[in-house]
Order: sequence, then C-alpha cells, then structure tokens
Amino acid sequence: MYLGEFEKFSDKFDKFKEILENFNQKYNLTSISDEKEVYIKHFFDSIKPQNYFPKGAKVVEIGSGGGFPSVPLMIIRDDLSFTLIESTGKKCEYLKQVVDNLDLNCAEVLNIRAEDGGKDKALREKFDVATARAVARLNTLCEYCLPFVKVGGRFIAYKGDAEEEIKESLNAVKTLGGEVENIVNYALPEGFGKRTVIVIKKVKPTPEKYPRGRGLERKKPL
Repeated sequence: MYLGEFEKFSDKFDKFKEILENFNQKYNLTSISDEKEVYIKHFFDSIKPQNYFPKGAKVVEIGSGGGFPSVPLMIIRDDLSFTLIESTGKKCEYLKQVVDNLDLNCAEVLNIRAEDGGKDKALREKFDVATARAVARLNTLCEYCLPFVKVGGRFIAYKGDAEEEIKESLNAVKTLGGEVENIVNYALPEGFGKRTVIVIKKVKPTPEKYPRGRGLERKKPL
C-alpha cells in the first residue's frame, strides 16, 4: 500500500507498522497514526532517496528513534548494513525488537549519545554513509554525523523545506571536512508535503576537536 515498486515488501512493512503502533503507545515514537500517513510520511519518505546509498554500504544512523529511514531501507536493501545510534534506552529496546522480528541486516543498536560515539575510535570515520531524519537543524546535524563518515563517504540528511538550513550550514559542512554534493527536492504522494535530501561528501578528515560535546552542537552550532 502506497509503496509502488516496493509493494513486494508489503508484508514486512505491515509487520513493522504493527510493532511501531504497539510500542508507540508506551514510548511516543511518532505523532503520526493514520495508516496512509504512516506509509507515505514515514515509509515512502524513507525509501525514496535509496539510490544515494551505495551498494553494500556500511551505514550509521544518528538519532534512530522510530527507525526512520533505517528500517524501511533495511527492508528493501538487504545489501546495506546499519548501526543505529540512539540515546534513549527504551527506544533502543524497541529498535532491537524491530530488527529481530523483521530479521534485518543490522550490525548493532547502540545506546549512546551521538557526540560520544563520534569520539569513539571504533566508530569515528568508519562508515560509508551517515544518515539522520528529523533530529536537529542541519548545522548541528553535521557535527553529529560527519565525524562518523570516512573520507570519500557521505552524510545523507533527510529534511523538509531546507533552503534556509542549507545556507546556514555551509560553514559547518566545510569546517567538518565536507562539501555539499547534491540537493534533491521531491514531493510526497497525495499532497503530503515537500521534502529535501542533502547529500554531503566527506572530502577530508574531521578535525579531532569535533564533535565538541557538552551540548555545544545545539547551543552554539558552527
């Protein structure tokens, strides 16, 4: 339903929706409950930019929350391996349930803050792609996400109308070793709004002092 060419995965999407609904009552994962809106605003929106994820990519998702875009992408792209970063323990429990019940190719779910993970030598600059959706403004997101990306890799940010955010993030992108490679605008079906995906290529290592931590990524964005 509402998935077009990905209709063959409808059983898994239906099961994912059921798990999301069950946990949403306890953990407040999403304010969207209407079936059509869930399929379009969450599922369709997550998979629409899937061509920007290279085949076989090792992906880290920052602020996984309800599992968007990671879970829909894992459903349709079993070549992708995801590590999910989420700071809220209860949401990590939910994500582990989703991964196990849908038999998804997820490397691990980590209950850590992005700014701590970005400093961890086991995670820093180890991923082909970092991605995030509805976590923070783009300049803040860059500091959370780009430290995880290896040189030559990409940060793929899911946004709504992002023209202003893109302009205000250019200093952060450059400072953290990236450059804007592509800006993709599209409309969701049935008039459910406009979306933007920003593809930022990592062209040089992120300076060691980033992410700064102590909440500075949000309080004083680059």
